[in-house]
Amino acid sequence: MVRMQTHHLDVNYGERSIIEGLSLNVPDKKITTIIGSNGCGKSTLLKAMTRIIPHQSGSIVLDGKNIHKENTKQLAKKIAILPQSPESAHGLTVGELVSYGRFPYQKGFGKSTKQDYEAIDWALDVTATAEFKYRPVDALSGGQQQRVWIAMALAQETEIIFLDEPTTYLDMAHQLEVLELLEKLNQEQGRTIIMVLHDVNQAARFADYMIALKQGQIVKTGTCEEVMKSDVLQEVFQIDALIGEDPRTKKPICLTYNILKGETNNEKNTHSIYPALAHSTGSM
Repeated sequence: MVRMQTHHLDVNYGERSIIEGLSLNVPDKKITTIIGSNGCGKSTLLKAMTRIIPHQSGSIVLDGKNIHKENTKQLAKKIAILPQSPESAHGLTVGELVSYGRFPYQKGFGKSTKQDYEAIDWALDVTATAEFKYRPVDALSGGQQQRVWIAMALAQETEIIFLDEPTTYLDMAHQLEVLELLEKLNQEQGRTIIMVLHDVNQAARFADYMIALKQGQIVKTGTCEEVMKSDVLQEVFQIDALIGEDPRTKKPICLTYNILKGETNNEKNTHSIYPALAHSTGSM
């Protein structure tokens, strides 16, 4: 099932074209990850699809309606977004920050209702941040802060959540903690998750569906097995990648890679270092 689509989408920054003619279907109740090199348009795509920035032509459709014709508060009840670098929460407690997620439901002077408080407490519980409710956000670790921002997005009670590199600046343990939380939300609550990830192995590990972008256009979409291939990564990142299988998750994983330009000798060395893997994956 597909609820959200783009049709021939063009997005510019000034005179510079970032996204060109991009048509895309987002699988409902699945985890979709977007990969691509720096500056390829990943974040721009997320911002356009959530109406943070305008697009020049084409359309973005949710539930059969053009999102640019939707009322802002009504759209915010359907879509939540966690940007790559959230605005500073200086001076706010965790509970205060999470309460901002209730904005689409508030009327008049914005007084919180019983339903608002219940949604806030639920979001704190789900993200394991309830114990920090009265603490300043600034006093938390990076991983804890990221979970609080996710709690704010959850408090919106949307079925679709966009995240732009949610693991940025986090160490390996906290990265896994955040991604496993998102996976849990998808599996247990049916939330549709669309996220940009810098690490292709993480993208493949947690994805039901992957999108590979290059210069604002789609190179490949599909399952992680269909997208995490040597020829796709070569076109997207200009690398010669050796793809294997993660023994724990059974998902494809990039074992090693060389930069393509001037790497003929190194490519030969890769064959000699990983002969069994290269033979078993058939990706060289």
